[in-house]
Amino acid sequence: MAQLKLDHVTKKFGKHAALKDVSLDIADGEFFVLLGPTGAGKSTTLRTIAGLEKLDSGSIHIGGNDVVDETAAERDVALVFQYYSLYPRYTVRENLAFPLRSRVRRLPEDQIAKRIADAAKTLRIEHLLDRKTDRLSGGEMQRVSIGRAIVREPRAFLMDEPLSNLDAKLREALRGELKNLQARLKSTFLFVTHDQVEAMSMGDRIGVMQDGQIVQVGTPHEIYNAPNSLFVAGFVGAPSMSFIPAVANGGKISALGSDLKLKLHKDTRKGALTLGLRAEDVVIGPKGVLSGTIHEVENYGVEKIVTLKNDGQFLRAATAASLSTPLGAKVKFGFKPGKVHCFDPESGLRLKLEG
Repeated sequence: MAQLKLDHVTKKFGKHAALKDVSLDIADGEFFVLLGPTGAGKSTTLRTIAGLEKLDSGSIHIGGNDVVDETAAERDVALVFQYYSLYPRYTVRENLAFPLRSRVRRLPEDQIAKRIADAAKTLRIEHLLDRKTDRLSGGEMQRVSIGRAIVREPRAFLMDEPLSNLDAKLREALRGELKNLQARLKSTFLFVTHDQVEAMSMGDRIGVMQDGQIVQVGTPHEIYNAPNSLFVAGFVGAPSMSFIPAVANGGKISALGSDLKLKLHKDTRKGALTLGLRAEDVVIGPKGVLSGTIHEVENYGVEKIVTLKNDGQFLRAATAASLSTPLGAKVKFGFKPGKVHCFDPESGLRLKLEG
């Protein structure tokens, strides 16, 4: 196990800065998720830690040691990619044994056999050990790929979107298995994904990346309930947060054609604002103080996501599947107290409301 630490890391490809002064501290034994859209710098961060990319500036520490001048092999971290990187003509057993017979390790055969047996039991692939990998399903191949990492007993596991090539049901199953595996191994996991469901369900903490920078680090609860910017608020959550333009004047906030019962914190400036609302915090019902028209309905079985139109603005509400929601119908709605988010529309940064 090992702590991973990046200090002011910058990495450029030509004139393009893929990483811009990135600092990050991942605790020993933590399951840490890097989340962000394609091109945000997630994979480049992972590759710099692994030693596959050379830094332009900054430092990387693994287990307290500066590893900038060490090779990928010397850093002793295991990589798992979305593509399985297995030898198709080898059996599962031979694939698992391969990294243990390298010039770097050259373990005795009895130790190799024990590590293979332990990894196979952990991943429930004992029945596959003598099968060629080109005869495996996608989920089985990914388990073998993870097994190749486990047998090495590395200081840390680095995983670059390892579930993205699997179907939805298998991804769901392997999310739980990976989380349980990390807890059993008590190892440090750095998991890269663009899927916010994976991040929210697996990470002890999440680092959200945007344009080569880490813009927020926190627990899943903190990232979801207290996003520090419009970007984080819009990227995390399904359905995405609804954003409504508003104006603050004389201690009141006006939006959706009404004066809302919201008070600005004394440190929050007056003028234009952007309000953010999660679908589950918009309540349709006769007690609502606002009115809207049902513009769209998405039925997910256990609930519906209803898009409301009010004063030229659109916002989503999560409702029970049993609620009657005919298109074009006029309904009353309101917000759950204390669940409205407020942002500066220019900087995108979070602003404070009272309470």
